Amino acid sequence: MTDKKQFTTIDEYISTFPDAIQAILEKVRQAIQKAAPEAVETISYGIPTFNLNGKHLVFFAGWKHHISLYPIPAGDEAFQQKISQYKSKGHNTVPIR
Repeated sequence: MTDKKQFTTIDEYISTFPDAIQAILEKVRQAIQKAAPEAVETISYGIPTFNLNGKHLVFFAGWKHHISLYPIPAGDEAFQQKISQYKSKGHNTVPIR
């Protein structure tokens, strides 16, 4: 999968994965772009990141056996309750099958 290389673009990051994983990562990227069309793509902490209004909005990454999505949630109490089922102590992962 990815090595310790410092990536400069999301395209560069995604290109280091096998084709099937690239397709999944690209779908994640497109979903974020659709949900937040004004967000700016970048690399932060060595993984794909979308920034909005000068702040991190969401990160995503590919790993050996899963894809991770690292949202930076904010909002009022009702929003926090609504997303609570998706929160974990570490990070959210989707297994790769």
